[in-house]
Amino acid sequence: MPQIGFGVFRIPDDQTERVVLEAIESGYRSIDTASLYGNEVGVGRAIAACGLPREELFVTTKLWNDDQGRERASAAFESSVNRLGLDHVDLYLIHWPKPSRDLYVQTWQALEKLYADGRVRAIGVSNFQMTHLDRIIAQTDVTPAVNQIELHPSLQQEHLRRYDHEHGITTVAWSPLGQAESIKDPVIGAIARRHDRTPAQVILRWHLQLGNVVIPKTTHAARMRENLGILDFTLDDEDLAAILGLESGRRLGPDPDERDTGPRKGFASSSGRWTESSN
Repeated sequence: MPQIGFGVFRIPDDQTERVVLEAIESGYRSIDTASLYGNEVGVGRAIAACGLPREELFVTTKLWNDDQGRERASAAFESSVNRLGLDHVDLYLIHWPKPSRDLYVQTWQALEKLYADGRVRAIGVSNFQMTHLDRIIAQTDVTPAVNQIELHPSLQQEHLRRYDHEHGITTVAWSPLGQAESIKDPVIGAIARRHDRTPAQVILRWHLQLGNVVIPKTTHAARMRENLGILDFTLDDEDLAAILGLESGRRLGPDPDERDTGPRKGFASSSGRWTESSN
């Protein structure tokens, strides 16, 4: 899995093919979507049109809350790959634990079968806390390969990142730039000026040095290229300490520990299936 991927959250399906093609042309080889986003069809069209061999692309999609449970999860996966126009995906995630339904363990068992059958190259989770991961690890056979969580300078998730590392789970950061709020922070701005970089590049470089995978989203080709241009500089200890000081514990999305975590009022897709805070 490339350490820098491209996310398509909140990109309308009728724009997704163009945007993903631009991302692939810019150098991205990892695309992150979800059934909830309503744009798997657009992602699939871009993959078909890009001209690259399938094995050069790493495709992630996710199972939504309403499709948890063994049978529904299996059917939802088939719907996702059909929309994508693929026979397999590289990574399939449970989007949220949704503890009020208490279905995520049996849902995980459905994903284990998809993995055993070769329909997915890896399986993982998104927005899972340590208590949720403990149950998965104790009650099933396969440890998640990935935990995709909200992670940015204001919410650094040190304990959860350490847990993931100790269990061989890769941490993927969604909203890695803090929905652009972190870009405006004067501490980030000062580090950016010192390195002659943009604030976004500083934050993405910080993620890489922590060992996180990042999936920034933009619809602008220039910013796509900018976000990839973070491999030729390094943040020093002073920089890292300054960013550590930005931790506030402030979430921009729902709290996975809340039993009724799910869509909230906000930006809705054309299908009305998802909201701004649901990533």
